[in-house]
Amino acid sequence: MESPDPLPASVPVLIAGGGPVGLTLAALLARHGVRSLVVEADPGYCTGSRAICISRRSQEILWAAGAGPALQAKALPWTGGRSYWRNQEVLRFEMPSEPTQRFAPMVNIQQYHVEAFVHQALQQVPELVQVAWSARVAGVDQAEDGVLVEVDTAAGRTRVRAGYVAACDGGRSTVRELLGLQFEGMQYEGRYVIVDVRQKTRRAVERLAWFDPPSNPGSTLLMHRQPDDVWRIDYQLADGEDADEALKPQNILPRVQSHLAMIGEDEPWELQWASMYNAKCLTLRSYRERRVLFAGDAAHLVPIFGVRGLNSGLDDAANLAWKLALVLDGGAAPSLLDSYSSERVQAARENIAYGAKSTEFMAPPDFAFRLMREATLRLALDDAAVRSLINPRQSAPVAYSESPLNVAQRGRWTSALAAPGQPAPEALLRGPHGDFHLTQCFGTDFTCLVFADGSLPQAVAALAAHGVGVLEIAAEADPWGQARERYGLEAGGAALVLVRPDGYVMGRWSGLDPEPVLACLREKGLSL
Repeated sequence: MESPDPLPASVPVLIAGGGPVGLTLAALLARHGVRSLVVEADPGYCTGSRAICISRRSQEILWAAGAGPALQAKALPWTGGRSYWRNQEVLRFEMPSEPTQRFAPMVNIQQYHVEAFVHQALQQVPELVQVAWSARVAGVDQAEDGVLVEVDTAAGRTRVRAGYVAACDGGRSTVRELLGLQFEGMQYEGRYVIVDVRQKTRRAVERLAWFDPPSNPGSTLLMHRQPDDVWRIDYQLADGEDADEALKPQNILPRVQSHLAMIGEDEPWELQWASMYNAKCLTLRSYRERRVLFAGDAAHLVPIFGVRGLNSGLDDAANLAWKLALVLDGGAAPSLLDSYSSERVQAARENIAYGAKSTEFMAPPDFAFRLMREATLRLALDDAAVRSLINPRQSAPVAYSESPLNVAQRGRWTSALAAPGQPAPEALLRGPHGDFHLTQCFGTDFTCLVFADGSLPQAVAALAAHGVGVLEIAAEADPWGQARERYGLEAGGAALVLVRPDGYVMGRWSGLDPEPVLACLREKGLSL
């Protein structure tokens, strides 16, 4: 793509990296009225499927970024999957889902579609976001009042002064390298070839895994259906196989054909893209380096097993956007950005822990792990209790249980689902214009959920006067009782629940006195 416009001399936020995380961050900042410049080294969207599974939480974020309608029209929803040992099924799992939920627990879609949909949404706010393709960050010089960034473009090197830099430039982050920062953690030796093939199929959309399949003895193989009749196939290489040889079409085609034939997929097919992958469990110690913030693969690398890579990066963007906007607007001190780092480093460490367990099963690092896996698979044929060990532990939102922004809750609560630091539970509600989902109300402002029946002029007026959005949830607005149950209200109880712009609970209080809500905002240094 061409980037004909010259780069601005200054911008509140410069985003290094125009992949899905960087573009989503730009879109979320634009919702807050914050201008940004996205600098992307590639000439356009990525090639190949790359990240393919988008979680329910990520769907919420992409809707907030303006990409929701296009995503919904294209993506393939799914709720479960199957695992096989050789040619026998050893696991069938279903993720929690119900008809009233806004989104499926997971949808499949190629990463390049996600990038395109968010970029198209950005075309609606050209005054707030500029995307510079074929432009690369070449220097970062931090000062007390901003960051001087050198950018190489086709027209030559130019300088841009930014209030803050968000490094979303991937696993080989140039910004991270320029600042001399190093990942901590480990990487696994097991390698997977990742292949996109186009083939028509009527098979259901679900996660499919084979351990030691007859089609590829000794290997582990994963399959996901993608839009446009694309299969994504990942298969493990043996320890001694040469990577360069493995990626040659003459070596890929027989392995793919053998497996498609084994599962009865006999339509003509063609190879579209192939790459190589090995699992990494790496993170920076901090995602804030003065005025530079790190997000996505530039901040952490998480194994693909359990689909926590892109999903955790989108969560980074949602967490960072409102905090950057509030700091730039003068509504909070720069120290608020430390909470971005502490919350998202905690999330990365949890994702890495789950990803490591999945990796050790999907790509056993040594003989002992391989022996344990085979014993588990053998037992799973007849023992249902063992099958949970095969469960891929799909991505789920991480609770910020130790967040410095949490406020001690007051009162009696029947559920911990909405405790401070938890992602705000979804609920189907009824309004004057029809039914709607609670998560549709999050994304820009702090929102206080007011659970009560009758007139609430004092609480509502006081909160609104201080810039807090208010959503009244009386009994008639909650006909299915989902909100009261999931937010932990006792029968007939009244309460206030404060939800952050990124959809996380900050505090909850029994009764309708607005002062504790306002006091917690003052205590945390937040002026809305």
